[in-house]
Amino acid sequence: MPGNSQRRGAVRKSGKGALVGSGGQRRKGLEGRGPTPKAADRENHPAHKRAARPATSGRGSGPSRGGTARHGNPRRGKASSEMVAGRNSVVEALRADIPATTMYIATRIDSDDRVREAITEATRRGIPVLECPRGELDRLTDGAVHQGLALQVPAYEYADPADFIDPEAPGIPLVVALDGITDPRNLGAVIRSVAAFGGHGVVVPERRSVGMTASAWKTSAGAAARIPVAKAGNLTRALESYQKAGFFVIGLDMDGDVDLPELDLAGEPLVVVVGSEGKGLSRLVRETCDRVVSIPMVSTVESLNAGIAAGVTLYEIARQRAAHGSPR
Repeated sequence: MPGNSQRRGAVRKSGKGALVGSGGQRRKGLEGRGPTPKAADRENHPAHKRAARPATSGRGSGPSRGGTARHGNPRRGKASSEMVAGRNSVVEALRADIPATTMYIATRIDSDDRVREAITEATRRGIPVLECPRGELDRLTDGAVHQGLALQVPAYEYADPADFIDPEAPGIPLVVALDGITDPRNLGAVIRSVAAFGGHGVVVPERRSVGMTASAWKTSAGAAARIPVAKAGNLTRALESYQKAGFFVIGLDMDGDVDLPELDLAGEPLVVVVGSEGKGLSRLVRETCDRVVSIPMVSTVESLNAGIAAGVTLYEIARQRAAHGSPR
């Protein structure tokens, strides 16, 4: 028997000789398959199925009341879409007419009044309702407590700060800029005050600032459908551009140079800058302001949050303009 290792003293020899090629017959097997296709291009991937869904049309693409929705200038970049998770949160978002593209509901969900109301409202607004496994819903909501219900809010389309410099716009220009505000409820409250007192828009910085989230939409009580929000790459430069266009920039601060009732610029095109409650105005923004205004209060211990401070200031400006017969 060849290669009998049982024989004492046997030595196993290698049977390998000179390596012989395949003559190119297996060349195709050595070639790479190229880069991995994107998830949206793979037919069996969930991303491909989501991309193939029809886009929302009709009333589901925006608020159902309060006029035509204005999301700003499309040339500005979009933020990522947002998922509102949880039965109470979804129902409140639908009640507030927050724009939504899709509502997701878990398979075999235990229905209650909130689930039934969400389905009814989504159907009324023409929002697609998709049933999916709980595992997929966990992934879509990034592990949030969704209770079997989630709502996808589309990315907000921001305006450009230069859009508010319009000589043909009715009334005296009035813009509010936020400096270091991070609470979306404050942004929503500011938008609501701007709409109430004849303002034209809101400007937020690109970094270290709040953006238009579902919470800001809800707090604005529908005003976000009428008041555009612009995003500035550099807030200080945006303020300087307004000044070159004939605007006066006033900042709100507890240690202001002038009290709000004594402000003599109400009849001029204005940009009102609201700083954060903790840090106030940043140094560069404060140096850019033409006036730094404080709101007189009975108690020096108390302080106003950004939303309330903006509302009080816009009311006083509107009051002075009306007293002098200035168009709002």
